[in-house]
Amino acid sequence: TPHIPLLIGASVASMVGLGLGYRWKTIEQGMVDGIVISLRAILILVIIGVLIGTWIAAGTVPLLIYYGLSLLTPEIFLFISCLICAVVSLATGSSWTTAGTVGVALIGVGKGLEVPLPMVAGAIISGSYFGDKISPLSDTTNLAPAVAGSEIFEHIRHMMYTTIPGLAIALILYAFLGKFYISGPSEGAALGGILPTLEANFNLSPLLLIPFLLVILLVVAKVPALPALVLGAVCGGLVGGVLQGLSMGEVFAVAKDGYISSTGNESVDSLLSRGGISGMLNTIALILCAMAFGGAMERTGMLRVLANTVLRLARTTGSLVAATVGTCLGMNAVAPDQYLSIVIPGRMYREAFDHAKLHPKNLSRCLEDAGTLSSPLIAYNTCGAYMSQVLGVSASAYFFFAFLNLATPILSVIYGYTGFTMSPSEARDPARSTSGVPT
Repeated sequence: TPHIPLLIGASVASMVGLGLGYRWKTIEQGMVDGIVISLRAILILVIIGVLIGTWIAAGTVPLLIYYGLSLLTPEIFLFISCLICAVVSLATGSSWTTAGTVGVALIGVGKGLEVPLPMVAGAIISGSYFGDKISPLSDTTNLAPAVAGSEIFEHIRHMMYTTIPGLAIALILYAFLGKFYISGPSEGAALGGILPTLEANFNLSPLLLIPFLLVILLVVAKVPALPALVLGAVCGGLVGGVLQGLSMGEVFAVAKDGYISSTGNESVDSLLSRGGISGMLNTIALILCAMAFGGAMERTGMLRVLANTVLRLARTTGSLVAATVGTCLGMNAVAPDQYLSIVIPGRMYREAFDHAKLHPKNLSRCLEDAGTLSSPLIAYNTCGAYMSQVLGVSASAYFFFAFLNLATPILSVIYGYTGFTMSPSEARDPARSTSGVPT
C-alpha cells in the first residue's frame, strides 16, 4: 500500500530541503498547508461514508441495484453506465457525488450481471469525469480558466473539441466490450439469487428513491456538495426508519461503522457490507500522507524545478502542449491532488502560452484534459483514493478501462502538434512567432 512509501518520500524531500538550507518549520508548514488543501475532500469522504451506510440500510442502494438488474443486460451495461454517469455528472458538476451515489448502485448491478468490476468502475469514472470536466457547476471547470486567464464559457466550448470525441471513443469501446467480451451464461442463476434476496430483506418501495433524487436536485440547484450530501444522508436515515423500521440507534451505527449485510447470500452480503465513517479512515490516512509529501515538495521548490526543466524543452506549440499535459500528469503523481495539478502548471505555463501567442483557453483546456482527468488514475491521488474506496475497485485494476480519462490527454497532445483547434491570441503581435516559446 502507498502509505509508507509516501511517508518515506516526504521524509527524503524534507532531508533534501534541510540540506538546501530550508528551515524545518518552513518544510513542516508546507506539509500542513498541503493537508489543509485536502480538508474539503476529507470532509466529503466522511459524509460519503455516512451516506453509503444509511442508503444501504434504508434500502435506497438495494432498490437501485434491483431496478438495474431487472432492466439492464450485460451487453449494454457498460455503455449505459457510462452514459448515465455522464448525464448525472453534467447535471451536478461533481464526479465524486456521481460515483458516490449512482456509481455505488451501478457497481452492485455490474456484480449481479457478472460484468468484470474493473470495466464497470472504468465506465463509471469515464462518465463521471465527463460532467466534472465540462459542467459549469464543477469546481475544476471554474478553477482552470481562472488560473489560465480565460473565461469559463469559452473554456467550456473549447474543451468540447477534446471531451466530446473522448466520450465517443469511450462509448464505442464500452459497446465493443459488451458485445464481444461480456457473456452471462450464469446470469439467470445470479439474478435468481440476488433479486429474491433483496425482495426478502428490504421493503423495495419506490419511495426509497427520495434520498437519491433529493441529492441530485440539491446539487442541480447549486447547493454546495457538502450540505447536499449531508441532507441526503439524513434523508436516507429518515426513510430507513419509516420504510425499513430502523431505530435511531441503528441509523447512527451504520453511519459510523457501515452496514453489515447478513442475508445468507454471499453475493448480496459482500455487495452491501460497506460504508460508514470507519470505512473511509484508510483512505483519509492515505490522503494525509500524500498531501504531506506533495506539500514538502512544493514548499522546497522541487515541483517548480521539475516544471522549469520540462518548460526548457518546449520550443513549439506541440511541445508546449505536450509539456503542459506531462506536467499536469506529473503533478497528479508527485503533488497528488487535482487542484494542485491545475494551479501549479497553470501558473508555470501561463506566460509561456502568452509568449507563444496562444489564447489562454488553450492552456485552460490542457489543464483540464490532463489535470482533471488523470487524477482518478493514480491510486494515492485524492481522487484515485476516493474512487477506489467508494467503488471498491483499485485504481490499477480500472486504469485501462477509464477510456475517456486515457483518450482525452492524448487528443490534446495531438491537437497541439497538428495545430487543430489551437486558437491564437486575440491580440497578436506580428513581430512575434506563433510557435516560438522562450526558454
